Amino acid sequence: MFSIPELKMVEEVMDEKFTCINKDTNLNIAIQEMIKANVRALVVINNKEKIEGIISMTDIHKISNQNDNYKNVIVADVMSRDIIYASKGIDINQCRNMMIKNKIGILPILDDGKVVGVLNQNHIRDYLYMELEDYGITVKHIVGEIKEGICAINAEGIVILWNKFMEERYGILSSKIVGRPIHEFLRHTISERVLNSKESMSDVYCSCDKEDLYGLVHANPIYIEGEFLGVVCTEVDITEAKKLSIELEKANDTLKYLQDEVKNLSKGSFDKVLGKSYKLEKEKEVAKRVSKTNSSILIFGESGTGKEVFARAIHEYSDKVGQFIPVNCSAIPNELFESEFFGYESGAFTGASKKGKMGIFELAKNGTVFLDEIGDLPMNMQAKLLRVLQEKEVRRIGGEKIIKIKSRVICATNKNLSDLVKEGKFREDLYYRLNVVEINLPPLRERKEDIEILIHNFLKEICEENEKSVIGITKESVNILQSYKWKGNIRELKNTIENLVVLSKRDVIEVEDLPSYITESSYINEDDDGDLDLVKLTQKLENRVISKALELTKGNKAKAAKILNIPRTTLYYKIDQNDIEYSKT
Repeated sequence: MFSIPELKMVEEVMDEKFTCINKDTNLNIAIQEMIKANVRALVVINNKEKIEGIISMTDIHKISNQNDNYKNVIVADVMSRDIIYASKGIDINQCRNMMIKNKIGILPILDDGKVVGVLNQNHIRDYLYMELEDYGITVKHIVGEIKEGICAINAEGIVILWNKFMEERYGILSSKIVGRPIHEFLRHTISERVLNSKESMSDVYCSCDKEDLYGLVHANPIYIEGEFLGVVCTEVDITEAKKLSIELEKANDTLKYLQDEVKNLSKGSFDKVLGKSYKLEKEKEVAKRVSKTNSSILIFGESGTGKEVFARAIHEYSDKVGQFIPVNCSAIPNELFESEFFGYESGAFTGASKKGKMGIFELAKNGTVFLDEIGDLPMNMQAKLLRVLQEKEVRRIGGEKIIKIKSRVICATNKNLSDLVKEGKFREDLYYRLNVVEINLPPLRERKEDIEILIHNFLKEICEENEKSVIGITKESVNILQSYKWKGNIRELKNTIENLVVLSKRDVIEVEDLPSYITESSYINEDDDGDLDLVKLTQKLENRVISKALELTKGNKAKAAKILNIPRTTLYYKIDQNDIEYSKT
C-alpha cells in the first residue's frame, strides 16, 4: 500500500495447481473432474503431457444437446483444438488483453511446450481488484493531503470527488456531497458553467459564501475516447494574495492622489497663506481654532480667493493622519458622482475597471475631503452625502461590505447657499449639516495691502518654475496693480504676473509692461461730480488719464505715449491743446 503500482508477470499470478485430463478420457470423467476442481474448463494433454486442447462446460453442453449418450463420448472428439496460450515472462495485462480479445475464460501458460500453469478470469479479477484497491487508497490519501481544492463531477453534475481542502473551505463534508448534484450545495459554480459550455475556464476569481474568501479556479471538461464524462476542477486559495492586492490597489490610488497633489501640499500651512490684512488674519484665527475639531466647515469666497489653499491649511494644521482629497463638484458628470464619491467593485457596471476603484471618502479615511463648488452638487447626491456625514460609513457600488470612515468634510462655494435653499436647489438639512463653522474669505479688492506681498511671492515662484533669474517690479507698477479691481482675485493676479514674467525682456517690470486694460482702469475715478455732460466728462477723463501717465513716467512723454497706446505726436498735441501740466525730471 502507498507504493508505485507494480506490474506483475503471469507466473506470479497463474494457478500452478491446475487439473489436466487425457484426451482419451470420456466426458463422464471430465465432468467429475470439473466438479471436483470447481472449474469450468480443463486442459487436455496427450500421453507425453503435451497440450492438445481445452475442454469446457460449454463444449459438453453443446454435445449433450446432440447426443443422449454424451457421457461416453471421448474428450478428444469434443475439445477445442484452436488453443490460445501464453508463455512465461509476459505481464498480466497482456494476458488479460489476450483473453478479452479471444473471448476465452482460461489461458494455459506454457514453458518449453509443457503446461506449467493456467490463468482464468477469477485470477485476473482478484489481482486487478487488489491492485485497484491499493491504488485507490494511495490516491485517496494523496488527493486528501494536497493543499489545493479538487472537485470532480460527472456528466449529470453529480459530485464524484471532493477532497479535504474543499471540505474545510466550504464546510461541506465529502460524505454529504459525493453522490449528490453540486447545485444542491453551491450555486453558480465554475464546474457547472464548464459542464454546460464544455469549454475550459481558468484564472477566475470567485468570492465564496465565507466573507473575504477568494480562490483561483481552473476547470476542464473530461473526454475519454471522444465521450464527455464530466468536469474536474482545481482551486487554489488566494485569499492572502487578494487581500495584499486590495491593499496594493488602495496604496496605488493613494499614491496617485499624492503625486497629483504633492506640489500643493507645501501650501498647507497657514504660514503659506500669504497676506497680513485684518480680514484675512481674522479668518485664519477662526480656521486655526476649528481645525483641531471634527466639525464640518463651509468656506465662502469668490472664485480665485484661495479656498482650496485655505482648506489645505486647515487639514495640515489639524494633524490628521489621513490624506487631503480635493474634489471639484462642478467638474464631475452627474452619472459619475456616485462612483467617484463611493467607489465601485469589479464588474459593478459596464466599463468599470476589473480591479474596482476606491471612492474619495475611502481614500480620505481618517483624513479630509474637500468638496469645492458644493453648490453644484446634484440633489440626488446631496441626500447620499448627508447620509454619509450622519452614518460615517460608505459602501461601494456593487459591493456589500460597509466601510467605516472618519474623514472630515470641508466644503467651499462662491454661491449663496441660503438662496439656493430658498429656491429648492439645495437641501436645507445638508446646508445646516455642512455649515457648522463658516469662513468667509475676502476678495482681493478688500485686502489691497496683501497685493504687494502676493506680487513678490509670485514673481519668485514663477521665475523659478521657468528657470529665470528673479526679476523686480517698480513701485509705480505695484501701485497700479493695487488700484486694479481684481475680479478673478488671486488667480487672476497670479496669471497676470506669469504673463509679465514670460514676456519680460528686462530685469524689472515697468509700467509700460503692464496690460493696457489694467493701467487704463487705474486712472478712472468713479466718484466724479454730478455733471452728466458727456463731452465734458470725456475731456476730464482724458486729461486725468494723460496726467496720470505723465506722473507715472515722471514726465517722460515717450513712455507715457506708450502706456496710453497713442502716437507721441498725438500726446504732444493733447498736452498743448488742453494745457496739461506735468512735472519734468
